[in-house]
Amino acid sequence: MATQVRPRADDLAERFRAIRRLSREIAAPLSDADATIQPHPDASPTKWHLAHTSWFFETFVLRDHVCGYRPFDERWPYLFNSYYEGEGERQPRARRGMLSRPSLDQILAYRDHVDSALVAAAGDLPFAARQLVELGLNHEEQHQELMLMDMLAAFAENPLAPAIWPQEPEVTGAAPAIRGVRGRIGLVEIGHGGADFAFDCEGPRHQVFLRPHELADRLITNGEWLRFMAEGGYERPDHWLSDGWAWVQANGIEAPLYWRRGEGGWQRFGLDGLRPVNEAEPVCHVSYYEADAFARWAGARLPTESEWEAAAQGLDPAGGNQLDSAGPVRPKIAAAGPAPRQTFGDVWQWTMSAFLPYPGFRPAEGTVGEYNGKFMSGQFVLKGASCATPRGHSRASYRNFFYPHQRWQFSGLRLARDL
Repeated sequence: MATQVRPRADDLAERFRAIRRLSREIAAPLSDADATIQPHPDASPTKWHLAHTSWFFETFVLRDHVCGYRPFDERWPYLFNSYYEGEGERQPRARRGMLSRPSLDQILAYRDHVDSALVAAAGDLPFAARQLVELGLNHEEQHQELMLMDMLAAFAENPLAPAIWPQEPEVTGAAPAIRGVRGRIGLVEIGHGGADFAFDCEGPRHQVFLRPHELADRLITNGEWLRFMAEGGYERPDHWLSDGWAWVQANGIEAPLYWRRGEGGWQRFGLDGLRPVNEAEPVCHVSYYEADAFARWAGARLPTESEWEAAAQGLDPAGGNQLDSAGPVRPKIAAAGPAPRQTFGDVWQWTMSAFLPYPGFRPAEGTVGEYNGKFMSGQFVLKGASCATPRGHSRASYRNFFYPHQRWQFSGLRLARDL
């Protein structure tokens, strides 16, 4: 957490209500059975997300800063702790889907209990507790995107390909021609350095040196990905990192995640069910390995984190196609206009940069210091935001991170080239 943040109690209570309400709205179409499914060990059931985000506020704010608070159920911290070693033993991550009980209704009652206690105490919370509420709200926004990711992964396992939300009318058209935009060169500053909220891994702000390069002015589309596939992109090892090629071979990868062969061509499965792949939309649900292979095939590379962030500074991080309310989410065709396009929104963009600490990085104090620092190994940074990212959550310094084989997140790519 950035220690400069001084959230006001009244603003915080209003934001708390709005953010907590959106989580419930996202889960509203689900039955208890829908909300219990865990499609794979990296994902979590919707019930677990709803409870875990409540456990965060109960544990780090209400338990430690509100006198007389009584936990909803003394047994539940074991169920809904995620990875905080300082908070003790917990349900194994890969077996969260075995928690058929408590029921969805009981978990919603738990949320009501936590919400009532925190809103009642908001005006009297000390500064340190208000900072933790701010952290918890940003944490919940991350879980809102995770809920959508995991719901999609769960419903994709159903042979009926059920839609969670109705389909919106298909948007037709072509993406603008792709062009290169010269990036900044020489010494630039990146990382968070302001007074607004940021996660600890986003700082300290520091200087980096950028060599001459250019970034594509928009994201790579499904149509461009189809050409990559047609030219043997998944069949030629010369495009792939060794680990990536081994992953392709071991898992029979032949297309982005959630693409299926249909009678009329490729289809994609989304939260609105099955639809034909729209060639003008940004490609989504690709791994770092796939993004890197595409870039090599295209005679380009992925941007570095520093190049991407330097180009994004000064742009509106709340712009673009991001999450405003519960409903189907999908990338959209790039609009005409000044470059760069789609910097924020549509899909998270893979960079070639490993998720490592910045010079002078120090984790936040206490158990919440486990939030980011201990994951700085073997993962790659994604920048921007996606169609499933709550609007206003991201910023140029934001560092999303995943392992190179993972692709159930809303992830795509933008190309870069050396000059």
